[in-house]
Amino acid sequence: MTTFPEEVLTRTKKGDVEVRSLIDRGRYVRYSYLQPDTGEPMEGGKVKLVFFADSGAKEEYFIIPTKSKRDLLIPATERGARKVWDGTKPVDL
Repeated sequence: MTTFPEEVLTRTKKGDVEVRSLIDRGRYVRYSYLQPDTGEPMEGGKVKLVFFADSGAKEEYFIIPTKSKRDLLIPATERGARKVWDGTKPVDL
């Protein structure tokens, strides 16, 4: 049996021991969608989350708010290079 350092172990609500194992690390970008005429958030409030792993991999998700106050995370297809509005100018992801 493999032994792990104590600082990477965690206990579940049921009392089982688990190891926190790194999948990848990197940076992320999160952006919302606005009405082009008013600059107000679009109805529904969906958000796009894009992960950029240090390995070069990229994963994209929609975060959809639900009526139960829990968010739904839905995988999205990669759309390639694009720009987002940072409040003053367009910027690359």
